[in-house]
Amino acid sequence: MKTKALCIALSLLAVPAVSFAQGPLEQLKKTAGDAGKGALEKRINTKLTDEARKNQCSFKSGTDTLEPGCDKKLKNLAKALIEAKKQLDAGGVKSYKFEVSGHTDSSGDAAKNKALSAKRAEVIVKELVSRGVPRGEIIAVGRGSEQMLVKPDDTAAKKAKNRRYEIQVRL
Repeated sequence: MKTKALCIALSLLAVPAVSFAQGPLEQLKKTAGDAGKGALEKRINTKLTDEARKNQCSFKSGTDTLEPGCDKKLKNLAKALIEAKKQLDAGGVKSYKFEVSGHTDSSGDAAKNKALSAKRAEVIVKELVSRGVPRGEIIAVGRGSEQMLVKPDDTAAKKAKNRRYEIQVRL
């Protein structure tokens, strides 16, 4: 009888040790999963940046009206986002947003540029949604001239490079 009681007591002591041992293992799995998601996010963002640069649409000066000739570019962007969505889903990523950020050059009033860049980003979002990107998975953000690619933008060519949109996935 004493042996049976001793065995029960030892087994009760072992249970917390087993659950403690699983804690670090689960932590390792989570860390590995987070690293995998980080690598996936980086890979997708590199592709989205490349696609956005190749498929820039022009806007009429000082407006959020697209210049003619953007249909093929917008189709390419939508395809890139739909492909990214498939990769995220396959990687087990459930919570993400595609962010379309609008950017302007440094000419003019900063507050007006920020508002204009937000309107332009929203135009791109609407176009992408009309081509199959789910509205709940994409947001528009105006950055104005906060994140210029070229500084100073003192020529027409440099200003044109700063007037752009970018697309990234945010996990």
